[in-house]
Amino acid sequence: MKFSLIDKITDIDSGRRLEAVKNVALAEEYLQDHFPAFPVLPGVFLLQGMIESASWLVREYQGFTNSMVLLKKARNVKYKSFAAPGSTIRYSVEVKSLEDKTSSFKASGVAGDEAVVEARIDLKHFNLADDNPEMGCADKEVIDNLKKRWQLLTQ
Repeated sequence: MKFSLIDKITDIDSGRRLEAVKNVALAEEYLQDHFPAFPVLPGVFLLQGMIESASWLVREYQGFTNSMVLLKKARNVKYKSFAAPGSTIRYSVEVKSLEDKTSSFKASGVAGDEAVVEARIDLKHFNLADDNPEMGCADKEVIDNLKKRWQLLTQ
């Protein structure tokens, strides 16, 4: 993904829940088109912020064993308000189930005191080498980069 949609992981209870924040800045390039007279974070980016938050919880809990943690299904997605430049979104994800290759979460995003988004999220986790052993080097490179990003997000 071209954009990182969380800026910092603020709290984690391994295997149970994670909280992260996203600061919405007017300088973000996608806000130039969405919408010039009324810039707001696109709804799909709000959803992606929750997905990224849940993905980090999976990675940390599983010790970064899978290179890929991807959305399998989003259910009951409810957009409740807008996230405009200057706002800080606090994402919260709570584990419903966390297994070796799949996980399920209840997720939400709040800006100030106002609910912005909520959803149920299912993720799948795997390595590229699961289907093609020649991809083992790619898995290692991805995992190494994710560990570096984790250090930035949790400092």
